[in-house]
Parts: sequence; structure tokens; C-alpha cells
Amino acid sequence: MQLSPEDRLKLAHAAHTLERPSFTSKVTKTVGSTVEKAVGVLPDQFTKSLTLITRTALEKSLEGALLTLPRREHRNSWKKTHQLLASISGAVGGAFGLPALAIELPVSTTIMLRSIADIARSHGENINKPETKLACLEVFALSSSNSKNNSSETGYYAIRSLLAKSISDAVSQLTAQELSKQSSPALVKILNTIAARFSIPVSEKIAAQSIPAVGAIGGATINLMFTRYFQEIAEAHFTVRALEKKYEPALVKKNFEWEINSLS
Repeated sequence: MQLSPEDRLKLAHAAHTLERPSFTSKVTKTVGSTVEKAVGVLPDQFTKSLTLITRTALEKSLEGALLTLPRREHRNSWKKTHQLLASISGAVGGAFGLPALAIELPVSTTIMLRSIADIARSHGENINKPETKLACLEVFALSSSNSKNNSSETGYYAIRSLLAKSISDAVSQLTAQELSKQSSPALVKILNTIAARFSIPVSEKIAAQSIPAVGAIGGATINLMFTRYFQEIAEAHFTVRALEKKYEPALVKKNFEWEINSLS
């Protein structure tokens, strides 16, 4: 069985999105500065605590973002509404700088996770299922941390493979209601792994906001870009998942890898 021409086009777009340059490259094109240099001058204590901050943000977002979104299949997602809310959150956080990160990040992460779940729902996913909820959380681990690195160790399927066992264990242990308690060892492992990866684009976002040239743009615009970035990843991720349900997952993966190889 082969993918239809329409589905091959969908998969090609998803593959190019999921293996594209990092958030750093995206921001650099806007502010005209090298964000990597700004990341290097962030306070040491801040960088050490960033993974803990992002893990706390993921925990808090998991408590409310997914549990309050009603299940409706095959409908358009409310991307712009979530972008607006994220912009407001970024504007407030940007006004107070790094000290406000521990407050602002959980808020913006909750908004993004709710938008990701909304996108999942628009792709026909049942967001009441623990597996889907965890697939939404998984999106935060899928961002590229290096625009020049598309190796098998950091690629889309490699990251999914890294999380697969923990997700499977968590799904078998948890009901949808228990998912927000963060008590399962499998869920703890998932949160730790995702937080470690999510902290990379978060540091890039904070670094971008610290660049003097960004003053005219503000935290609102950076947060808007950040939200759009993860919305695009979510669209691609749930496109792949939908195709894996329609075809053999191995066939989808083979076509995905062919698309990536065609770029090099």
C-alpha cells in the first residue's frame, strides 16, 4: 500500500516542519542578532535552574490546560485566540524580565498546551484519552535545538522513540483523571525528559527578549513567535499521527525519512 498523492504532500510538509531549523534561527531572522550569543551570557544560576522551571511549568500546565478542553472532533483550532493570549502573557512577563519567568512561563505554557490539544482535536484525536494528552505534551520535546543537526539522535522519530516506552507505561498506569496528579514514575520520567528538551527553546526565547534590539518588539511578539513555532510543530506532529492511523506506521516513517533525505 502506498500513500496517496494528497497524503504524501501532507507528510512532506510535516517532515519539513519537524526537521527544520531551531527557534533560534527563526528569531534571528526577525531581530537581526545572533541569539546563541545572548544565550551564552545568561546568568549561570538561571541556566542551572531553567530545567526545573520548565518542568514546573509543564506540571502546572498539565493540571488545567487539557482537562478543561471539551472533546470535539474534526473542527478548526483556535490558533489566533491562543496566540493573542500568549502575546498578553509575554507582554506582562517581558515588563518584569527574568525574575518573572517562574510566573510567566507556566501561564504561557498552559496557553500553548491548550492550543496544542485544540490542534490535536482538529486532527480527529480524542483528547480525553491519556495517550492523546501525552502526545500533546510530547510536542514540547520536538523542537530542533540545532539548525545544523538533523541526525538520527535528534530527529523527530528518534525523540518519539526515546519517549515511547515511558508514554506506553504511563498510559497503562493512568486514567485520564489521574494524569494531572504527576505521581506515576513513568509520568515523572516523561516530564523530566521533556523539560530537559523544552528548556532549550525556552532559553532561546529568554535570550531573544534580552537583546537590546528587541526592545521595540517586546516580549509580546517573542511570545507570539514562540507560540506559533509550537503550533506549527503540533500541526505537523498530529498530521503524522493521523497518517500512521490510516496507513502502516512503518510506511509513514519510510516516506518521512525519504522526504528528509531529499533535503540533503
